[in-house]
Amino acid sequence: MIRVLVVDDHPIVRQGLKQVISEESDMAVFGEAQNSQEVFDLIRKQDWDVVVLDVTMPGRGGLDVLKEIKHERPKLPVLMLSVHPEDQYAVRTLKAGASGYLTKESAPEELVRAIRKILEGGKYVSSTFAEKLAFHLGSDTEKPLHGILSDREYQVMLMIASGKTTRIIAEEMSLSVKTVSTYRARVLEKMRLKGNTDLTYYVFKNRLLD
Repeated sequence: MIRVLVVDDHPIVRQGLKQVISEESDMAVFGEAQNSQEVFDLIRKQDWDVVVLDVTMPGRGGLDVLKEIKHERPKLPVLMLSVHPEDQYAVRTLKAGASGYLTKESAPEELVRAIRKILEGGKYVSSTFAEKLAFHLGSDTEKPLHGILSDREYQVMLMIASGKTTRIIAEEMSLSVKTVSTYRARVLEKMRLKGNTDLTYYVFKNRLLD
């Protein structure tokens, strides 16, 4: 039996994923977690075949949790699940060690297929995104400016562009206001932007938010 650990802070999402997985005779959800601490407790206490991990969670985000999982269990396949389009986070999560990236919108149809593919040692992204990756890898296009940002800087940039204040960002990421301000300053410096208006314009011009 394939042992699946599902990680998402929304009970209704976890229930939906469990329902899809339970339809497979050789696959079952043997554990659920809604935050980073619960994930690490389960990872350390039990053996898992695959982890389905939400990208956006309160406190330590999915990217941070992914890196910690890969540090503790390097061979454990992790499928990232997100409401965000692949253009936003797929490449970053794959570089951080994820075996696949799946949007929640396509999860009902693609979840089982994605799990089986990464269990076979493959990588999973949608066919549409795979074509985009192949096109960019085969072209001489320069790396986008936001590609030089760290994962935390990129996350802060998107949250600022979505209209969230520094204090709200700090609460959602479990960081101090000072730390978030530091990330913001680094983003502006690296991307040679003057302020939040320029930053927001860049994000929407490049379609980094829905």
